[in-house]
Amino acid sequence: MMKEKVLILDFGSQFTQLIARRVRELNIYSEIIPYHKEVVIDNSVKAVILSGSPYSVMQEDALKVDLNQFVNKVPVLAVCYGAQYIAHALGGKVERSSKREYGKAILNKVKRDVFLNKVARTSQVWMSHGDTISKIPDGFEILAGTERIPVAVYKSQKGTFKKPVYGIQFHPEVTHSLDGALMLKNFLIDIAGCEASWTPNAFVEETVAALKTQIGTEKVLMALSGGVDSSVGAMLLHKAIGKNLYCFFVDNGLLRKNEYEEVLESYKGMGLNVTGVDAKALFYAALEGKTDPEDKRKAIGKAFIDVFEYESTQFKDVQWLGQGTIYPDVIESISIHGPSATIKSHHNVGGLPDKLKLKIIEPLRMLFKDEVRRVGRAMGVPDTILMRHPFPGPGLGIRILGEITPEKVRLLQDADAIYIEHLKKAGLYDKVWQAGTILLPVRSVGVMGDERTYENAVALRAVTSVDGMTAEWSRLPYDFLATVSNEIINNVRGINRVVYDISTKPPATIEWE
Repeated sequence: MMKEKVLILDFGSQFTQLIARRVRELNIYSEIIPYHKEVVIDNSVKAVILSGSPYSVMQEDALKVDLNQFVNKVPVLAVCYGAQYIAHALGGKVERSSKREYGKAILNKVKRDVFLNKVARTSQVWMSHGDTISKIPDGFEILAGTERIPVAVYKSQKGTFKKPVYGIQFHPEVTHSLDGALMLKNFLIDIAGCEASWTPNAFVEETVAALKTQIGTEKVLMALSGGVDSSVGAMLLHKAIGKNLYCFFVDNGLLRKNEYEEVLESYKGMGLNVTGVDAKALFYAALEGKTDPEDKRKAIGKAFIDVFEYESTQFKDVQWLGQGTIYPDVIESISIHGPSATIKSHHNVGGLPDKLKLKIIEPLRMLFKDEVRRVGRAMGVPDTILMRHPFPGPGLGIRILGEITPEKVRLLQDADAIYIEHLKKAGLYDKVWQAGTILLPVRSVGVMGDERTYENAVALRAVTSVDGMTAEWSRLPYDFLATVSNEIINNVRGINRVVYDISTKPPATIEWE
């Protein structure tokens, strides 16, 4: 159990994850729970934050929570819907705004208070709501308003509650609220008394100790992808149980050029007990004749399960299955609408746990991606793994449009290797979220020397993003693109045309299939 934590009650706001991230940036552990789950306040809980919501507190089906679970027990900060809900539930008045308030606003009539310590008297905040608090409950006072709304910040008066309650009508977690991070810091450290001691090193120490207790002398099997999550997860397990962790890394014939050898070499340097499995022939056979993207994904998934099942028989007395699940996967699998809603499966190897009768261990399940990288760096995981771009589970299988053949894989691997190498040489690799090359199912006429060619075309893709949910195409320099195009066409026999994808997500996706 964490020494201290902040609970964030999720009422369905698109910004709930961002609140959690902002709290963690203060080195304070935060945890998101659906509003309808029981809120257990023990000695580790230092504060509760109520999120915003797309709902209105005046709807018949408004999302409701029993405030007695945490009010009077720990300091409470209510954001947007949360602030409206507390005002409404405790006898204040919430009304429908004549005009939806969305965008930048300026705080005014600011009263002195710890929450607003060092906050500019005309601080810019970000509004996003259709209801307005027109009257606060008895026992509360207004700390700030804006030009358009009388209640932007309110708090419980001294002596009203055993622990203070604050409500704010804007989103402090977004960067448009210029002093939002400062307000969160004031609330969590100065008001709630958090120690801000949740660091990567502290996480490693606590997690390794917990894993030792949970697993004991039992054995764990884990498939590695070469990516950040599985690699860092494996290192945590390795620190806890050493040689009782059995890992394997599969060459499915759909990796990037030389990736199999390079990743295995990296793992050896990390001291991991890793077996390499050459399964190219199995995957190519499974993909033969398949052109539909979903059919290819299913074939690749089934082939991987076949490999996993076989490899699991090579290790005796394994009781656990290690997985690289991270916090966004966990959050997406929990619906705020209760157990009847559809749940997204977040397991990396669907169907295997039940079949193999293994217990699941997920050492990273409470971390965001950037936190995983920081934890990995604290353990000495090399940047060649930590800073790798996201790579799709089916690998090049969904970057070759149409049927997969070994020759198409070779073409794409060679072209992609040139592209990625030039991104690194130009200092651009770390400036984009994800980059890759796509082999298109078209051929085009070209001229090389005095000869006419009729060869393949590839598309280069590079996007910037924070979490992959939305993405903008990267504005790579024209001279850079020209150099990469020339290098690919001159050095990869079978490709005579290169194009650059300038689609955003949405409406396009990052991958083509």
